[in-house]
Amino acid sequence: MKVFTLASILGLAAMAQAHMELSWPYAFRSKFNPNVPEALRDYSMTNPLFQAGGNYPCKGYQVDFNKPEGKSVVTWQAGGTYNLTLSGSATHEGGSCQVSLSYDQGRTWKAFHSWIGQCPLKPTWSFTLPNDTPAGDAIFSWTWFNKIGNREMYMNCAHVTIQGRSKAARSPSDPFSSRPSQFVANVNNGCGTLEGKDVLFPNPGPDTDFNSAGTAPPTGSCNTGKRTAQPLNV
Repeated sequence: MKVFTLASILGLAAMAQAHMELSWPYAFRSKFNPNVPEALRDYSMTNPLFQAGGNYPCKGYQVDFNKPEGKSVVTWQAGGTYNLTLSGSATHEGGSCQVSLSYDQGRTWKAFHSWIGQCPLKPTWSFTLPNDTPAGDAIFSWTWFNKIGNREMYMNCAHVTIQGRSKAARSPSDPFSSRPSQFVANVNNGCGTLEGKDVLFPNPGPDTDFNSAGTAPPTGSCNTGKRTAQPLNV
């Protein structure tokens, strides 16, 4: 007869809990997104990306970018301060998160805000777009590398519209073009993270919130996050 310890029972209970997902801005295929028909909704949005990397980025849902179900859900202005909202219960004692933008439907990304530690221990996170964020339609992504548990990468994406600042806006000291590439790990790309530590991104960028009692650099070959996307026909 197999005996379950209290620790193993608690561990199984934690695994059964929902992880975290982006509830605002509305993500591609999200149950929160009113543009997504029932037949296309992903009720497992809290799942991490495949460890083999086949559904990076955006769980493959960036293919909806030019479709009615993937239309823009919000308009932001360069230089403005906004927030994202997360939903779920299993925070894995936090970790490190980033927000990024892609203007080529997920092939390349620029990370413009990083949180090192305690993300996502609260539901709402604020960020400011760089003054010179390019105008146009873009994919916004929230990525998370959990502190405790399996070595995973979580990623949800949304279609957003960026409006440019007026010509009178002061040029930023850290232009958008110089922002780091999105950090990518735990998806069969040769880069990993250590359990029990908040991953310290190799290049978190100038807009970074540090709130960690213990960080560790990533393991393996990490090139600050640039990785060619593998679009899926989902």
